[in-house]
Amino acid sequence: MHQAGETRRELALECCLLAGRLMIEGGAETYRVEDTMERMATSQLMPNSHCSVTPTGIMFSPSDEQPTRFVRIRSRRTDLKQVALVNAVSRRLVAGDFSLQEAYEELMSIESSHTSFDLRLQIFAAAVASGCFLLLFGGARADVPYAAVIGGTGFIITDRIERLTRIRFFAEFVAAVLIGVLAYAVVGVGLGEELDGIIIGSVMPLVPGLLITNAVRDLMAGHFVSGLSKGAEAFLTAFAIGAGIALVLSF
Repeated sequence: MHQAGETRRELALECCLLAGRLMIEGGAETYRVEDTMERMATSQLMPNSHCSVTPTGIMFSPSDEQPTRFVRIRSRRTDLKQVALVNAVSRRLVAGDFSLQEAYEELMSIESSHTSFDLRLQIFAAAVASGCFLLLFGGARADVPYAAVIGGTGFIITDRIERLTRIRFFAEFVAAVLIGVLAYAVVGVGLGEELDGIIIGSVMPLVPGLLITNAVRDLMAGHFVSGLSKGAEAFLTAFAIGAGIALVLSF
């Protein structure tokens, strides 16, 4: 009986840690991850659990007597669908619609089967967003096709360089330089009308909007370590984009 209880507690611990890791990897806010893990733990008769989440790791203890577990977060991306799927599993577990084993198997299924959108679809979305942002910021309608093509090209370069170097800020910098060069060339040969409008629209898919939002929300929730680290990451990304454009315009 005691061994069965230990096995169930270990499974509950693994389930909570897996849910937290999947949410962080999908771009969830720190307070949301901690709240989800604590609710799941409470539903599994661990009301005195302790959880501390940062963008790079999760520390979780089921009780004051139990040892603390640590999980390393090695990659993060924007995947709100994954966050929503994990949230749905946690709610059903807390409500009693899922057993602990079913919840764990569902989370394992999400991890193994859920993938990001196809790269071609992401490129298409970046291109459409670039054209729409150009119009949003008052650019000329004739420049929409150029902003769309340049924005999609910049997104491709960012993805390729990040895969090769694993250095995110360098990828954004190179992509921004390419965007500036292409925009300058389009306007220089007389095809484009407004250089600033094309550049602004094209770089918008690279701007870390969700990261900035999560940084502010974490700071407001009192998670200063996570908020400051996410804010620093967003600042460095924005700086890399701005430096790349400034480098092109300085010549």
